[in-house]
This record gives sequence, structure tokens and C-alpha cells, in this order.
Amino acid sequence: MGGDSSSDLQIVVWNGTRPYWRRAAWTGASIFGVIQSDTSFKLYQTIDGDMADGYSFKLTVADGSPPMRMTLDYTGELTFQSWDGNTSSWTVFSRFPTGCDKYASCGPFGYCDGIGATATPTCKCLDGFVPVDSSHDVSRGCRRKEEEVGCVGGGGGDGFLTMPSMRTPDKFLYVRNRSFDQCTAECSRNCSCTAYAYAILNNADATEDRSRCLVWMGELVDTGKFSDGAGGENLYLRIPGSRGMYFDNLYGVLYW
Repeated sequence: MGGDSSSDLQIVVWNGTRPYWRRAAWTGASIFGVIQSDTSFKLYQTIDGDMADGYSFKLTVADGSPPMRMTLDYTGELTFQSWDGNTSSWTVFSRFPTGCDKYASCGPFGYCDGIGATATPTCKCLDGFVPVDSSHDVSRGCRRKEEEVGCVGGGGGDGFLTMPSMRTPDKFLYVRNRSFDQCTAECSRNCSCTAYAYAILNNADATEDRSRCLVWMGELVDTGKFSDGAGGENLYLRIPGSRGMYFDNLYGVLYW
């Protein structure tokens, strides 16, 4: 388990040279997440981006909390555990991955819906896509509906559908020094661009570029949606103009 050297923005659990589980690209939040088993204690994951060679994260607990530990076993499972004084044993209160949360388990253009839910997450196709498998087995991935293939007018007739609370896909291109509108244009004018995401790295070094424009060319792999709506970020998915709809990013309105 370690940082992804290709981007310095995400954490990956590796099986040899192949990714097994991936934490989505950093959004710039100082508190990246809160993991808790109940109301008796909380485990905070804090990001420190004020570093010349990337960022680091640390785990902290409130005073009075039981001892905790994070482990990675030979199966690739990452667990968070707390010490139970009554039984003198470690109790697992959170684990990764679960269900379809393993790397790319939903195939290209599929996403794992329900990350963080108590029920088992399931694979679904992104909007405008259908399963590749005739038996509707989404785990093999999805393809765009045939009637929606194309890039109108060099991309000018296309729009973007906002998908909130998403774990952004892997294999992105990190474009620096861009505003939100410039990031939109970066993807809009390229017919090969299938999606983009934007964030301001507020916890990064003030002397560095804080914009984080991510664009995806071709297939979207290892995408997910968080169940509670509190995690993740907006993923802007390209919608071909042939659908008769477009998204006005300036006003945040979806037109038919």
C-alpha cells in the first residue's frame, strides 16, 4: 500500500504490479474522511499537502478512545481495528475493499454503486451506457448506446452530466493551472475526452498551483459512487449532443 507515483494524488493497494484497491484522487480537503464504528469514538484521516514532493495523511483519534490500528493482510484487505478491553482482542470496524469495490471489478464504463453502505455494493452502468454482456452482467463492463455514438461538431454540441458523490476513475490526465471553466473547455474541445473533475487543493502549499483539473481520455475504469452522498466529488460525464440535451456549467442547469 502506498502512493501512486504516476500522480501523487491517490493511494493504491498493489498486488505485485497490479492495483488491487484504490482510493480516489485527493480533492484537497484537510479532513479526508471519518471512519467510526459507533458514537463512542471516531477515527480521523487528515491530509497534509504542504509538502514539496506530494502529500501525506495521518490517523488521529480523540482523547479517551481505545487503541486502534490499521492492517493490510496477505489477501489485500485493509482493515481498521479497535481494542476491546473486555475480550482482550482486536475488533474490525471498517474494511476495504468490499463487494465490487475491488479495482476495476465493474469493468470499463461501469461503476460500483453503494461504496460505504452496509449492504453489498452492486455494479451499474454510467448514464447513457448499457452492459456489454447480453445477460446484463455489468461486471464485464458497459458500452455506450449505439444511437448515442459520436462527437458532434468537434465536441461543441456535446454537454456534461453531473454525477455527484463519485469516486473518480483511475488513469486520469492531471492538467495544471486551470480554472473550472478552463477545465471544462479542456475536455469539451477534445472528442476523446469522456469526463472531467475539478477541485481546489486548499490544503496544498500556498506557493504552488492549487488547481486540480483531471480529464479522462477513452475508457473510465474503477469508478464508484458513495452511498451516503457525503463522500466523493462531482464527476462530469460527457453526453453526446445527439441525446438532445446539454449541461450549462456556467449556470448549473440541465437543458432538454
